[in-house]
Amino acid sequence: MVNKFLKHATTPIEVWPDKKISELTEDMMMTGFQGKKLGESVDVWARMLKKRNIVIWLGLSGAMVPAGMRRIISYLIKRRMIDVIVATGANLYHDCFEAVGGKHYLGAHAIDDVKLRKNKVDRIYDVFANEYKFYQTDLWIEKVFSQTLRNHYPYSSREILFLLGKMLKEMGKAKDSILVSAYENGVPIFCPAFGDSSLGFSIMFANRRRDKRIIVDQIKDVNESSRITEKTRQSGVVYIGGGTPKNFIQQTAVIAGYQTRHDRSHSYAIQITTDSPQWGGLSGCTFEEAQSWGKIRKNAKMVACYCDATIALPIVVHALSDKFKRLTRNVPVFDFKNGDMKLTFEKRKM
Repeated sequence: MVNKFLKHATTPIEVWPDKKISELTEDMMMTGFQGKKLGESVDVWARMLKKRNIVIWLGLSGAMVPAGMRRIISYLIKRRMIDVIVATGANLYHDCFEAVGGKHYLGAHAIDDVKLRKNKVDRIYDVFANEYKFYQTDLWIEKVFSQTLRNHYPYSSREILFLLGKMLKEMGKAKDSILVSAYENGVPIFCPAFGDSSLGFSIMFANRRRDKRIIVDQIKDVNESSRITEKTRQSGVVYIGGGTPKNFIQQTAVIAGYQTRHDRSHSYAIQITTDSPQWGGLSGCTFEEAQSWGKIRKNAKMVACYCDATIALPIVVHALSDKFKRLTRNVPVFDFKNGDMKLTFEKRKM
């Protein structure tokens, strides 16, 4: 009698010259542990890209831009492998910092941090940055960008980030910027914890010291983002880390369910994280747990890969690049106006 649990044997990975990364990740699906989950992450993302009318969300937390992931995120935007971004303020600030000429430097995690402080060097694990250059960027946001924003108008973070991307593009700072790529390609970016970053406090200083009255309306963020999930019948999520971006995207499904009286939970889900579920935090909570809230659909294609995103993300995206040298998608087009959002789909070859 055949044991129903013993259907598919693992297949040891073979090594041969010129093996493509997409071939490697396919092989990894026939192995075990997190290698298998990494291969499955590519597979689930590829399935999303083949769906007819789908909105793909990216949640971006952690210090991904300082760690060198900026061009990868920009690539995903330009190829429209993602359609909406929810990010921490820090990632967007560091993207702006690099767009206006700042750099992050190779450093070390085992070092005298008191000496770094004396030399005005800020450390993000093993990445260094010049604090004086950060200060120059802060002043640019406060003295230049903030002066273009209207007083007393309740901006969503999406509106502010759209205008920031627009200004950086007009300044000729387009290369590899997440903000500029999103502006050029119609990808909305939300930052629900806008004030928890140098972007936020630089705008605060414009209000305090430059006689500005700029309002960032975080409830408007909730309204705009939830309308995206309300208007689409199918959505997928990719979480790099967890934190506020993950919960902000998850809650759009709950709100959309309340509003439409229909199931708007996400149909596809990928998470790359180093957080584990047993501590009860949102960053580590499983997609199975999210199903109890109606955030993830009961029959969703989902995978969690427990791995440092700076290892997993470059492999996954290179594998997708292999698989989709030519990509044709019905890309969502978002039209925000008068407190509403119109969603249409446009066929594009990328």
